[in-house]
Amino acid sequence: MTAERVLLFTCQGLSLPGILHPGAPDASRGVLVVVGGPQYRVGSHRQFVLLARDLAAAGVPVLRFDCRGMGDAEGEFPGFEDLDADLAAAIDAFFTQVPSLREVVIWGLCDAASAALFYAGSDTRVRGLVLLNPWLRTGTGEARAYLRHYYLARLLNPDLWRKIRRGEFAFGAALRGLLDLIMRAGRGARESARQALVPAASAAVAPAPLPERMADGWQCFTGPILLILSGDDLTAAEFRDTTRASRRWRRLLAEPRVTIRDYPEANHTFSRCEWRDQVAVWTRDWLRAW
Repeated sequence: MTAERVLLFTCQGLSLPGILHPGAPDASRGVLVVVGGPQYRVGSHRQFVLLARDLAAAGVPVLRFDCRGMGDAEGEFPGFEDLDADLAAAIDAFFTQVPSLREVVIWGLCDAASAALFYAGSDTRVRGLVLLNPWLRTGTGEARAYLRHYYLARLLNPDLWRKIRRGEFAFGAALRGLLDLIMRAGRGARESARQALVPAASAAVAPAPLPERMADGWQCFTGPILLILSGDDLTAAEFRDTTRASRRWRRLLAEPRVTIRDYPEANHTFSRCEWRDQVAVWTRDWLRAW
């Protein structure tokens, strides 16, 4: 396997660093690992490094890089909804460094997965997406996820009841937090109902909610998608809850081009080696399947 090497390329006049894992010399498909914030090209628990080395050993070139304002890159982080220029510059550099490339797959975790959805449909070089625990956050969705997946689970936890018996449980703080979540969930429901009554011409002034814009990106992109969801993660739980409640999202997720892998034991960043390794296997096998 050819040695990894450092790249420097520019995005809107700013220098961005990347690490290229070359893979097979005649490879036509590469993987671009996109980093969300706050994060940099190594990844939590070195996940991005280890994934890139695993794929390169299987012949797949990989480029992982720092977006503007992240890691060693220059500039200010523009937010995950405004990474189109970063992704385009990285893909340009990838194709320059690996002349045999004909297409790329974007691999992203959390808000990097969301950024990939916003971008992919605009670039014909992007032929596939690997999306892990996509960030679909709304105030209402977050509040409902906490109520359903955190507070209910706490009620079933024997440690909670032992603390209560010993007088170690802070009822006041817990009650304030619970009431705040209930109020946020209620406000979100009322706001959704209010927006439904707003004329289309007026609604066009304000941006659509994040789940709708991500659904637009999903629909605009026509290539295969691998979706990986953790079981021990509120971000993934919110994604599940939001998409199950939407007829449009249910239809998108049921498309034959979509492969879904659930990992009930894993947390948001797949912090254990067996979780990280399973994600690498799923990614590698999916890349070979089409």
